[in-house]
Amino acid sequence: MLVGRSSVMVELRSRISRVAETSFTVLIEGESGVGKELVARELHIGGPRRRGPFVAVNCAALVETLVEAELFGIEDRTATGVRGRRGKFEMAEDGTLFLDEVADLSPSAQAKLLRVLQDLSIERVGGVETREVNTRIIAATNRTLIGQVTAGRFRADLFYRLSGVEIYVPPLRARREDIPVLVAHFLNQHRVSRPISIAASAVEALTAYDWPGNVRQLERVLERAVALCPGPAISTEDLPNDVSRDYRDLLREVPQRDDSLRAWSSRYVRVILDRCNGNKRRACEVLGITFHTLQSLLDYENETRRLDLPPPASGEAPAPTGP
Repeated sequence: MLVGRSSVMVELRSRISRVAETSFTVLIEGESGVGKELVARELHIGGPRRRGPFVAVNCAALVETLVEAELFGIEDRTATGVRGRRGKFEMAEDGTLFLDEVADLSPSAQAKLLRVLQDLSIERVGGVETREVNTRIIAATNRTLIGQVTAGRFRADLFYRLSGVEIYVPPLRARREDIPVLVAHFLNQHRVSRPISIAASAVEALTAYDWPGNVRQLERVLERAVALCPGPAISTEDLPNDVSRDYRDLLREVPQRDDSLRAWSSRYVRVILDRCNGNKRRACEVLGITFHTLQSLLDYENETRRLDLPPPASGEAPAPTGP
């Protein structure tokens, strides 16, 4: 289930519902851990093939010498001791075949997959009979596939076969407003024998973190916190240091420096702006403030820095303090 109420998740669910009604091939792109397989399952469940099987294949784990047998099947007694079996395409008949991390397929495996997509038929290893397949293909990758084509690591003709309809799944840092909702969802999902809650400061720390591992990493962090939390509520101290460090360090400076709210806010804005690589529009979206407010807080910090300059050395002109 895709969890979240942000605008990007509303748009994603809308796109999924429209695409699910078709039987078109779909390419899902997004970073590791964002939930690409969840999207694929939503497409399957919401479509005309929902009564058929959903078969997932991790292309990165396929052994090169066994790719054909895994995908297309193998005939009985092809070699000594080998028993015939269906491949993933046949297993997904009248359903959906999900090819996860398709960019990791070798060049020869890409060529074999292209042939099947063109003809919509397969031949088992060791067989001569051609079998037509009625399978919807959904592929996923954590890389930009067109970039792989440009770099010569992925076949352009296969890319165009897979990319008729594309769905991009945003990273968790692009929808921070969904983090409290996800936290509640995972805590409910991983309930233990004792009641457990989470402190507001811990939720704020989780929301401030950038989550390079996305939703999957958030779930693992919460599992760890539930298992190790000694009290009835998860606090920032129960979170991994790399997750809560920035938040704790930022708050720790407030009493040490006797910061006013405006001074603290101006420094926090600078932290977020740095995380957004200087993109002020993106920083405004993350902070939920207007551009005018952002600029006002940045101007306050700049003015404070000028006032904090050390006195000029003898013979030097004093630093200007005005605009």
